[in-house]
Amino acid sequence: MLQLSGRLDAQTVAPLWPQIHQPGINEVDASGVTYCDGAGVALFYALIQGGAKIHHLAQPFTELLDVFQVEKPLYKAGPRPETGWLTALGKATAEHKTALKNAISYSGELSATLMQILRSPSKLRITEVLATASKNGADALPIVSLIAILLGMILAFQSAIPMRQFGAEVFVADLVGLSLVRELAPLMMAILLAGRTGAAFAAELASMKVNEELNALITLGLNPVRYLVLPRMIATTLMAPLLSACAVFIGLVGAAVVMLSFNIPIQTYISRVSTIVHLGDFIGGLCKAAVFGMEIALIGCYRGLQAGSGASAVGAATTQAVVSSIVAIVVSDGLFAFVFYLVGW
Repeated sequence: MLQLSGRLDAQTVAPLWPQIHQPGINEVDASGVTYCDGAGVALFYALIQGGAKIHHLAQPFTELLDVFQVEKPLYKAGPRPETGWLTALGKATAEHKTALKNAISYSGELSATLMQILRSPSKLRITEVLATASKNGADALPIVSLIAILLGMILAFQSAIPMRQFGAEVFVADLVGLSLVRELAPLMMAILLAGRTGAAFAAELASMKVNEELNALITLGLNPVRYLVLPRMIATTLMAPLLSACAVFIGLVGAAVVMLSFNIPIQTYISRVSTIVHLGDFIGGLCKAAVFGMEIALIGCYRGLQAGSGASAVGAATTQAVVSSIVAIVVSDGLFAFVFYLVGW
């Protein structure tokens, strides 16, 4: 038999819990209990559920214990039913349907807002566009320049080593020029912009949604798409080709430094690049960069607007924005390559 006496509160009950789990406790003498609060009631509840009987417990404490209906067994949740593949497929289809519906609504609202701006350009927040262009475009130039010059130097060096075996180092200029102008500069710039600007857009708008600032804008009669999304899209679409052009020239400068180390005169390098790279190549690369920038801004803002609630919503929206932007960039780059091939570029 287990004898309990004195006060049963949070401090005195804590050492008793290991004792009540020992086998053989069928009777409990509670005649000496002078005080019992919620901690003591929990102890008696566990004892009764374990099969013990309580004797000589004072009437006030007995009434308190009866409130919890200790005679009922504890509810144990049964095993979760297994979800069949058909149910899982249905849930996934419903989720994708909702996501597609939200994306279509977002695109339609953005298109309607663009038409309003074209009819009345004064409604565009020029100040916000310039501020966004400066923060997410001009401020990104240092990191873009660093990656571009390293990319140009690495590409030229890795290409010159095998070509040197055939005495064809001079043709490295052709390879580097076409690669940077057509493909690498826009793609490298877009990936950097996705990790820097797209993530920032998603985090900003997701924070505004979590803090109910978006609902406040709607209450004030302001359209979040026109007020927040459109300036960011325009600024990023305009700044992406400029960053790509800077990346091209800086990458060519880095490649020129490597070519000088291989005893290729700078005049020969410039002549080869200007011969192989045409204006159409440069314009095509700028068009790709503009499309990449627009995709990054739209996806980043969309993920921010669709963020959930809670502390983890901002991080989830940021991660989704970066991943979705990179996937969209790669897919659209492949489409550009296919279209340019069809037109003979």
